[in-house]
Amino acid sequence: MKAKLSRFWKDLTPGRALIAVLFVWFIMTCIIVPIVHLLGTIFLADGSFSLEPIHKLMKSKKAMNSLRNSFILGPTLSLSVGIVGIFLVLVTEYFDIKGANILRLGYMTTLLYGGIILVSGYKFIYGSNGFLTNALIRIFPSFNRNWFQGYWAVLFVMTFSCTSNHMIFLRNAMRAVDFQTVEAARNMGANQWTILRRVVLPVLLPSLFAVTILTFITGLSAMSAPLLVGGTQFQTINPMIKTFADSTNSKDLAALLSLVLGMATMVLLYIMTQIEKRGHYMSVSKVKTRIVKQKINNPVVNVIVHILAYVLFAIYVVPVVLIVLFSFTSSKNIATRTLDFGSLSLDNYRYLLSASSNYRPFIVSIVYSVLAAVLISVIIVAACRIIQKRKDTLVAGVLNYSLMIPWLLPTTLVALALMLLYNQHHWYMFNRVLTGTMIIMLIGYVVIKLPFSLRMTKAAFFSLDNALEDASRNLGAKGWYTFRRVVFPAILPTVMAVAALNINSLLGDYDMSAFLYHPINPTLGVKVRSLTEDLTNANSTALTFVYAVLMMIISGIVLFLVYGRGSQDNTQSK
Repeated sequence: MKAKLSRFWKDLTPGRALIAVLFVWFIMTCIIVPIVHLLGTIFLADGSFSLEPIHKLMKSKKAMNSLRNSFILGPTLSLSVGIVGIFLVLVTEYFDIKGANILRLGYMTTLLYGGIILVSGYKFIYGSNGFLTNALIRIFPSFNRNWFQGYWAVLFVMTFSCTSNHMIFLRNAMRAVDFQTVEAARNMGANQWTILRRVVLPVLLPSLFAVTILTFITGLSAMSAPLLVGGTQFQTINPMIKTFADSTNSKDLAALLSLVLGMATMVLLYIMTQIEKRGHYMSVSKVKTRIVKQKINNPVVNVIVHILAYVLFAIYVVPVVLIVLFSFTSSKNIATRTLDFGSLSLDNYRYLLSASSNYRPFIVSIVYSVLAAVLISVIIVAACRIIQKRKDTLVAGVLNYSLMIPWLLPTTLVALALMLLYNQHHWYMFNRVLTGTMIIMLIGYVVIKLPFSLRMTKAAFFSLDNALEDASRNLGAKGWYTFRRVVFPAILPTVMAVAALNINSLLGDYDMSAFLYHPINPTLGVKVRSLTEDLTNANSTALTFVYAVLMMIISGIVLFLVYGRGSQDNTQSK
């Protein structure tokens, strides 16, 4: 022990000491202290421990309804998304379906846009004054305009917006299926259903369990869909947290609801971790062969599957197509929900540039996203380097688990914790009040993206060949020079990919922004939310469409840079 301490102090240079102090300060002031203060806000409001907030919560009909609705939505969403997600993967990767490549592109449109922008698109189509609703009323005059509201509307929207994980992770798992096992089962007389159930699906189970738990958490933490299409009869925990947080007398209820949500998230993540620790299903074949798409033998089933595949394709693609088309139509056409291809123009895009209040939210979101991505990259690269060099030590363990804490917490809990702590002076934050300033949301963005960035970047660090560093050291290079010239160039592609994905996801953020945005500089998510409150205003709707199209363009470029170029490089290298 003494030898370890002696070596620790010997290796501690002024630069390393400064980095250690900065990490301790950041973790304490931006992660741990806000969470502890949130707990104090709930149970120690008057300086003494009290369970009064719990009694107050249980007496609140709105709060209890939101809890009930969230715990209804979570499991049902897991089921509906699981069914749709598995079907999408099977028709694009396992079964021989005509036009599978086109279907795949349609199913992956949720990667281009999401959150409040996606929900606003669905509301434009299915809402009380929506494109489809108006068409149905012209056919059936007595049709109920408010048909797309409440639980089923939320479930519908979220079912078709939450299959992204299935199209990424489950699709990759499908490619790991060994076709030799499928052939062996067929030679033994097994039918297609038996092969699918006993051979293929077991290989997918680990990934399927993981994405199911993540979908459950998404359902519990739903924000945008309940806000826009839930109506007054179906509001979940997060929208209710926002409502209580905006009220001076109900902030303790907002904090307690966020704590309940956080505890539920922790339990679900624990379950997922335990599932992951169990054995993985894997092929025993020494030489794997790629899966060959299977033709559905039963002609009736084949027709039904094709019809379902293209119906789902329409559900995914129609909102995107209509958003793009209506972004080029006149205000009159938008107001009446009618398409006139002869009147397409760039007037809506000019309208975006006509006033700073229109384009400022987009610029604000871009600046925040890029700054957050850069700061995250710096923090995570430094942390991963420490963890790599001091693996199996207490320092590495504490740093690793401390930066993973936000993974256990919903976004609204982190936002509320920061907002409640920094609405007054604290010496450890240089006596600055941060609530209502430009910097607090940047802190929030950085905190919520740390776990994902750490997991991805740490994998890149530990995949490096140590012989490269050893060779550099043997040639007389110092540690900083070796890192700058050898290590960092090797992990740079991963760092850039993670940064790009962070920018992509933060650009349209609403959950964090709704709590921490600066009143003068709203983000894109906040702006879209304000526009969707008045979809009868054609200019507001047009602006929402323009934002959505620009978001899809940026997301598409990012996805191409992260995935497209990588696949092209792999193809060329082969």
